[in-house]
Amino acid sequence: MKLSSQEMKRVLEDVRGHSEVNFNLCFQCRTCANACPFLDAMDIHPNVIMRMLQFGMDEPVLKSSTIWVCVGCNTCCDSCPMAIDIPTVMDALRQLAMEKGVAIGEPDILNFHEQMLKSVKKYGRAHKLEIMMRYKLKKKDLFQDFGLGLTMLAKRKLDLRAKKVKDIQSIESIFKK
Repeated sequence: MKLSSQEMKRVLEDVRGHSEVNFNLCFQCRTCANACPFLDAMDIHPNVIMRMLQFGMDEPVLKSSTIWVCVGCNTCCDSCPMAIDIPTVMDALRQLAMEKGVAIGEPDILNFHEQMLKSVKKYGRAHKLEIMMRYKLKKKDLFQDFGLGLTMLAKRKLDLRAKKVKDIQSIESIFKK
């Protein structure tokens, strides 16, 4: 996938348009990377993704596994001094990668995203513990990331019990569309 400079500019505008996030505010403090519980699974750290976008290096970003590994736990943006919503940027990058037909940079990640959607459909929000358990059961690999799960529990990023939104009918109507 080799993009012309005009196509690259369009991709960056698309990222800004889809995410409504100004990633140019990132000044490379690395707080996001230091806070991310999934950093070890990423091929490019989140702050480097922001820098690559700033430099117009969209091709390696769209091919990276990082955009697929990010689970949107918001740990990065909660600690970011510039309040950059990195998970929203990652969402926009995933969407653009799929629109442009870029090969998914992380094998079996669609299974994970299917589990995420099932959780949102069931509860109206993501119940991360159940998502991880379903994903691991489907892969028949329950204990490989056990330490990561404990880290997320310690950082209060996993709720033991799912919380359901009050207006679940609205969520159901979204899925029907």
